[in-house]
Amino acid sequence: MKVAIYSRVIDQDDYSEIQNLFDELNSLQIEPVIYQAFFEQIAPVVRFHLDKLTTFNNSEDLDESIEFVISLGGDGTLLDTVTLVRNKKIPILGINFGRLGFLASIGKEELKTAVASMVNRQFVIDRRSLIHLDADKLLFGETPYALNEFAIHKTDISPMIKIHTYLNGEFLNTYWSDGLIVSTPTGSTGYSLSCGGPIVFPDSGSFVITPVAPHNLNVRPLIVPDDNIISFEVESRSDNFICALDSRREIVSKNIQLAVKREKFDVSIVRLNENNFLSTLRNKLSWGLDTRN
Repeated sequence: MKVAIYSRVIDQDDYSEIQNLFDELNSLQIEPVIYQAFFEQIAPVVRFHLDKLTTFNNSEDLDESIEFVISLGGDGTLLDTVTLVRNKKIPILGINFGRLGFLASIGKEELKTAVASMVNRQFVIDRRSLIHLDADKLLFGETPYALNEFAIHKTDISPMIKIHTYLNGEFLNTYWSDGLIVSTPTGSTGYSLSCGGPIVFPDSGSFVITPVAPHNLNVRPLIVPDDNIISFEVESRSDNFICALDSRREIVSKNIQLAVKREKFDVSIVRLNENNFLSTLRNKLSWGLDTRN
């Protein structure tokens, strides 16, 4: 078995867990293919048990021989991993070395269990939908999609913007606000939630439209089926505004034409059998801390 390993950066305090991971991979005869920048960070302190290691730098280096991609970090690292995997259908196993860990929900103390489950095929694959951005100019290169959300924001120094929003060409609403979020079900527990949006189940087949600091208090988040094409026209006193796909951002002209839809492909997230969406909600949102329950 061959697995790719991706990480942005790991704290020195976690090097022992990284060593445990490579020890476990070696004991189970799993060949690691390591992201080049991460390999350079850990090479001085980690024993790899191999005379020759293979590294990768981009999506093109991940071929059909890779059975899994292990993401080491927080949710942001896993979002980066999604841009590497693209439409290759390689399952992603997220090990949480970050803080919240909603997507990378497997704790670093579960490393051995996670690797054993991967080898023994004792896991569940969650298919997560993506949101795709179309525009009348090239944005976000070869990865114009996101796992969590697409967002429009005013620039830091500009006043609120007007976002005329349409569903399949039919006028929905004009949002007077600091911005607008269109999240996937996966993203409903992220930025959208912090702006008052609802939590929806990962398989609900929907988008959540959530305004950011709306001027009209009667404007509320809206759930729509994800077979809709949602398009936007932006009015602003500033010449530019910000477009975001997850943590990636570009400053664009207010004259740009934008639309989002469901991406043609999904991403596969590995989940251990005991970790389901409801248990993640309870654990990560601390719902069980009320002693009356």
